[in-house]
Amino acid sequence: MHELTEIGRLPAAGDNCAIAIRTLAAGTAVAWGQTTFTLAHTILEGHRFALQPIAAGAPLLSWGFPFGVARKPIAPGDYLCNEAVLAELNGRTLPFALPTAPNFTDQAAVYTFDETNFAPATPLPRSAEARTFQGYPRDGGRGVGTRNQIVLLGVSSLTAAFVRQLEERLRPLAAHHPTFDGIVAVAHTEGSRPGHNHELLLRTLAGFMVHPNVAAVLAVDASGEAITNADLHTYMRDHGYGLEHLPHHFFTRSGTFDVDLERAATIVTDWLTMVAGMTRTAVPLSHLKIALQCGGSDAFSGISGNPLAAWLAKEVLHDGGSANLAETDELVGAEAYALAKVRDAATARRFLHTLARFQAWAAWHGHAATENPSGGNLYRGLYNIYLKSMGAATKRHPDVPLDYVIEYGAPMTEPGFYFMDSPGNDLESIAGQVASGCNLILFITGNGSITNFPFVPTVKIVTTSQRYELLAAEMDVNAGAYLDGKPLDELGRESLDLMVNIASGQPSAGEKAGHAQVQIWRNWPLAGPVQPAISSQPSSLYGRPYSTLPAKNIPTFHYAAWQTPRGPASDQVGLILPTSLCAGQIARMCARQLPATGITRVVALPHTEGCGSSTQVEFVNIMLGYATHPLVRHCLLLEHGCEKTHNAYWRRQMAQAGIDPESFGWASIQLDGGIAAVLSKMATWFASRAVETETPVRIEAGLGAVRLGLVSEARVADTAVTALAKLVQWIVSAGGVVVIPAHDPLLRQPVFLNLLGLPPDTQPSLAFAQQPALAGCHVMQTPSAHWAETLTGVGATGVEVILALMGSQPGATLGSPLPGHPLIPLLQVAEGEAGKITDLDAVLVGPEEAWANQLLDLLRRTLSQTMIPAANRQGNVDFQITRGMFGVSL
Repeated sequence: MHELTEIGRLPAAGDNCAIAIRTLAAGTAVAWGQTTFTLAHTILEGHRFALQPIAAGAPLLSWGFPFGVARKPIAPGDYLCNEAVLAELNGRTLPFALPTAPNFTDQAAVYTFDETNFAPATPLPRSAEARTFQGYPRDGGRGVGTRNQIVLLGVSSLTAAFVRQLEERLRPLAAHHPTFDGIVAVAHTEGSRPGHNHELLLRTLAGFMVHPNVAAVLAVDASGEAITNADLHTYMRDHGYGLEHLPHHFFTRSGTFDVDLERAATIVTDWLTMVAGMTRTAVPLSHLKIALQCGGSDAFSGISGNPLAAWLAKEVLHDGGSANLAETDELVGAEAYALAKVRDAATARRFLHTLARFQAWAAWHGHAATENPSGGNLYRGLYNIYLKSMGAATKRHPDVPLDYVIEYGAPMTEPGFYFMDSPGNDLESIAGQVASGCNLILFITGNGSITNFPFVPTVKIVTTSQRYELLAAEMDVNAGAYLDGKPLDELGRESLDLMVNIASGQPSAGEKAGHAQVQIWRNWPLAGPVQPAISSQPSSLYGRPYSTLPAKNIPTFHYAAWQTPRGPASDQVGLILPTSLCAGQIARMCARQLPATGITRVVALPHTEGCGSSTQVEFVNIMLGYATHPLVRHCLLLEHGCEKTHNAYWRRQMAQAGIDPESFGWASIQLDGGIAAVLSKMATWFASRAVETETPVRIEAGLGAVRLGLVSEARVADTAVTALAKLVQWIVSAGGVVVIPAHDPLLRQPVFLNLLGLPPDTQPSLAFAQQPALAGCHVMQTPSAHWAETLTGVGATGVEVILALMGSQPGATLGSPLPGHPLIPLLQVAEGEAGKITDLDAVLVGPEEAWANQLLDLLRRTLSQTMIPAANRQGNVDFQITRGMFGVSL
């Protein structure tokens, strides 16, 4: 017999169900007050069981609020399960039997704001103790920095690779200056094309630039983006983001990649002595602006980690500081708690309006806030959005009033407790909080999220002692000590000391690991409600290639390839495929460190999906396409551990597609014990594959083995188009594959269509990222014209090289090609002047009738790996997964 306090926790005294603090075996006897009962099933850690009889139709209560309604009578000791949790658990391998059917339906109380009886909250009193931390006071009203860093800001996704490469070049310089916290790149996915997030993006970038942790900033744009340096500068001037006291430079790429790197490096290097001369000084704690953030939440987030963060935020607020709560969809169902103490009625109304607006926005795209909980949330006991929201809301201490409601990235101009509109996607939400001015992040995690931001320190608070022990190198605070019996005030004082020390310069666990990511709230496809006739893109089309006019006099063509079970392949790559956004940076770190044993190179494909976003068929096609790509010899899937699309999810997707999951490697950042442990596991797996698998033999392949992706930047001259059409004819007539995106300008040029015999209204033969079953000329469906998204989709079809015909206008286009693909060689060619120095792989000059042969020779050298395209050689590459027609951040 176990007392309830030994095996479970009640969030509030009146609850009718408890949370298991460890996995409890079926048959366990429990004593609760005068009642005893036996557990009917084995109950996972973090999951709930009934404490008393619950009649059919009666509410299930946690924190005193309903989160579901019983579908049938529930007895004490019954495992509480809804449909979502049973589906998640049944998709994983568990060593015990589960209930056969759900026993409750999700439901929360409907909240109505009673403005008639509303009473404004009493402000939190100020502390008499004048506490301080060591910070960097900034002129011009920018506040106080907790770090002193130079930021390399990519204004759009087109300069993301450039600022990353600039960071690699300049990072060692910081080691020579002890008072200087580093040079960091801020690269993101937005701004290359017009979007509905235009205003939001400008506000976020402006907030980044004037952030107090930024000692100096280089803002980098290219040509042709939807958002440029000029747009950003104008926005900052018009909205009061002062640059007068901030060392800065708006840098526009105009030359070759390497020349621009040298120019940019010179500008940044000139700042080093000045930035290194800045020193910390004692400043009041009122200058702290705390971001309250959670990710990988579990059932204990609301009873240990979040209350501890609320305690810490209250102390900062006592001193006149600020705190920022975000993640709009993760407060749906917790309105009563969130508004239990509010500054005034207008703030309450604005809060409710923000929640309603977010839910309407999600509904435009066919989604709902109820989709927010991830697989990791469900597995760790957060059955639905209502439980998740009630736990998330406890980041506001009961004594602290809600003072302000602001838009994403809007400045926090007064002390107090803020709510900021944002999606539940952790990284997208954090970017908005940083843009609002937060100079320290309290990140609460149940599963063990390793998220960090480049220029703002993150204090990671884990909810249980077991997870802390598993991930001790990645976590800063063990809130599980509170569950284990340590008083909250004692744990709070210890954590406050650590928080102040980190604000004063002590490296956080994440900073020691050297891991950081940025993701701004991604653009959304629709500006209004979905029309009923619109449906999502299919996962596959009929796949019949277009008949093209046969080629005459096909030239002799051979290249060195590897013989594989799937036919000739031009490369043998080790691929690390992150299953979600939060695993991406670790995948990139591993790819840089792993030796290429038995393979030619190791590649990672970081992306933005799988965490707080709605899952689309395009995402599944892309992931499976790269996992089985002809260039890939060995592929390992790396999960963060708490995402929607975790390893078990991809195992199911593979099995449904007829792919053997056992052919792949599998690793988990959280379950394998953190960054160092998972890097070791991945290295061991790749090494074992090199020993256990037979090395493919080298063969000579012909034109019929070529799989070519064909894209163009813009409408180009008919002379170049004629050469491309001849090249396509040769490859298709020889039995090869050519894939062209449906939106590509080539398919709107009559010369190209006529030479190939294609109809003027060419329709897709492949869905986005669908691998063709038949050779020939294919047109791939495209949900957007975004450059990197298009390359990502074309690459997933199985092409081994992509040829891009760039616009032939003079100047920036010739000197500054677009980013390439990290796995698949991207050749960029254009008509131009002989002898002109560019980053293009070829400039078409000389007799026009010889251009097709020039292109064919370029393909031969690339496929034989005697030539590496410029973009790949320079590291000017990008990879981005489309959100499709309806994908949004949740």
